[in-house]
Amino acid sequence: MPFIRLAVVLVLLGIVAAEDPYRFFNWNITYGTIYPLGIAQQGILINGQFPGPEIYSVTNDNIIVNVFNSLDQPFLIHWNGIQNRRNSYEDGVYGTTCPIPAGGNFTYILQMKDQIGSFFYFPSLGFHKAAGAFGAIKILSRPLIPVPFDNPTDDFSVLIGDWYTSNHTDLKAILDKGNKLPFPDGILINGRGPNVTSFTIQQGKTYRFRICNVGLQNSLNFRIQGHKMKVVEVEGTHTVQVSYSSLDIHVGQCMSVLLTADQQPQDYYIVVSSRFTTPVLSTTGFLRYAGSNRPALGPLPGGPTIEVDWSLNQARSIRTNLTASGPRPNPQGSYHYGMINTTRTYRLSSSAGQVANKQRYALNSVSFIPADTPLKVADYFKIDGVFRVGSISDSPTGGGIYLDTSVLGADYRAFVEIVFENTEDIVQSYHLSGYSFFVVGMDGGKWTSDSRAQYNLRDAVSRCTVQVYPMSWTAIYVALDNVGMWNLRSEFWARQYLGQQTYLRVYTTSTSLRDEYPIPKNALLCGRASGRRTRPL
Repeated sequence: MPFIRLAVVLVLLGIVAAEDPYRFFNWNITYGTIYPLGIAQQGILINGQFPGPEIYSVTNDNIIVNVFNSLDQPFLIHWNGIQNRRNSYEDGVYGTTCPIPAGGNFTYILQMKDQIGSFFYFPSLGFHKAAGAFGAIKILSRPLIPVPFDNPTDDFSVLIGDWYTSNHTDLKAILDKGNKLPFPDGILINGRGPNVTSFTIQQGKTYRFRICNVGLQNSLNFRIQGHKMKVVEVEGTHTVQVSYSSLDIHVGQCMSVLLTADQQPQDYYIVVSSRFTTPVLSTTGFLRYAGSNRPALGPLPGGPTIEVDWSLNQARSIRTNLTASGPRPNPQGSYHYGMINTTRTYRLSSSAGQVANKQRYALNSVSFIPADTPLKVADYFKIDGVFRVGSISDSPTGGGIYLDTSVLGADYRAFVEIVFENTEDIVQSYHLSGYSFFVVGMDGGKWTSDSRAQYNLRDAVSRCTVQVYPMSWTAIYVALDNVGMWNLRSEFWARQYLGQQTYLRVYTTSTSLRDEYPIPKNALLCGRASGRRTRPL
């Protein structure tokens, strides 16, 4: 008997020892005056910081973020690219999570389950994103998992994005009145305007730069004077290592590059400029060689042509490194995604127009309006009348725009094709929460079934945010292995706010914890779920 008891104790200790590490964060959300472009405006700060604190983690880490909302209005944080496996309640968008009330708090419980890579977080309600409260997320591989490049000397986060000097409340008021926003006022690098942000490097060393476009609408080009950038990771996928002199990074996207300090010691310009816009916005920062006091010398490195083909060809050249270790989508137990038959096709076409003399945006003619209760919460409590599965068509209808709380239905473990069709003259950018998908094709013109002949069915990059060029289409394959209610949206934030989004309800009749977690014990309840109980503590 003593031997048996000892064995049981050792087993239990082994289980505890094997549990993934926890990392704890306490964040206080406040207003504060910021001057990113030299003009005072109301910013949203996290622990007094703009941008917010960086989240550093390792694959499978448990991340506990206790958020205190000291604003005078509700607040939510979305974890862009974090899959929240089996747990869409934690996604931090209004369709899944009740807002943190003014003066209240909520603790997010996240796990970086089977993920690596470069991501970011941002506030998802209203137009808070235009005021700050965004920050970088790094997920490193576990120590024993080989990475397809040597450890860099340092690992920098670079958050780039277009920016308005107007307060977020004023921008929201413009949209609420049914008007379009004006052109942005500038571009920020890590929350700072021109000639402020710098990164210091040492001669002969190699550095990792994780670059994320956290802006509101514009695709951006990133380049560093006199230096090549070797792309090694895109939103959690190790890529074929190709070097570029400049990179297009679309709204909501992230990528990692390696840069070797192989030039003469001095300062070099970092340039970020808007793509496919008139006028062209640009800003500068500096790459500084340690020990040198030689200033950066002009001219600034030029950007790519205004032709879409340059950007399209670059996007096609970014492919998955099939020899690299690390987490990646594994549909139906096979990495050969191109050999799996899709079970359903969704064709989603964007449109812009007026509804009741106010500007709206839509997918398949449906302009999304939020319900009075988060959709996932209503689904859990089986509250009728909040949403209807199938309230948006699987393909374009060609009809006029109308308002509805649109939800696409999908079956757990299905393998589906989604085609984004862009009949407008702007670059679109789409994000699907809860998933990493294969970008199998993109091209100009109208998508037809014959377009599948040009799909990349071998080494397409897997990511969570993808661009669609003007008058073009982009096709993705998705293995629906994550039960929940997942936001599919435009990352052009004004368009998202005015309806260019929907939700994908990935459903199973199973109630097993292997398929989906129940509602968190600490979940906030609102709308028609107010007064109900989650689960016994």
